Amino acid sequence: MVYTTMEGALFEPTLYIVKGMCILDNDGNRVLAKYYDKDVLPTPKEQKAFEKNLFNKTHRANSEIIILDGLTCVYKSNVDLFFYVMGSSHENELILQSVLNALYESVSILLRRNVEKRILMDSLDAVMLAFDEICDRGVILDSDPTSIVGRAALRTEDVPLGEQTVVQVLQSAKEQLKWSLLK
Repeated sequence: MVYTTMEGALFEPTLYIVKGMCILDNDGNRVLAKYYDKDVLPTPKEQKAFEKNLFNKTHRANSEIIILDGLTCVYKSNVDLFFYVMGSSHENELILQSVLNALYESVSILLRRNVEKRILMDSLDAVMLAFDEICDRGVILDSDPTSIVGRAALRTEDVPLGEQTVVQVLQSAKEQLKWSLLK
């Protein structure tokens, strides 16, 4: 099946829907970004310039979507973070919006509904895993936040005791004490 646009151009259906996902802080600086199409924004310099331009166009806007430099970008902001999902200009915005919602809700669950830059930086490893669970090389893998978090959440019981931080050891001990008192 081949799809046509209003201009008459032909597009083959593809699974490579997402061109990139990023999280920027309230100054427009990159917190986390992943780009999947090497033909679109191939260098880090071009990516940063695009992110700066994207932030400048969206940080005061009251909408959820923008077409910029041939990419459809859906976005959401919260406190001091901006979440973006980018797709090609002919991509379905609703699909991109579902990826954005999955990203935002997954991060929100991972951060226990406290979505702020400082908290996100403390859990950056789990957020990076959530990025990977949502999308792989532009192909959407999952859009259910609970299943994404289930696979992305780092379990301290799986980490050997010698590799845990003091805080993790104390948290684990507190959990074990709590469960032994509840029995």
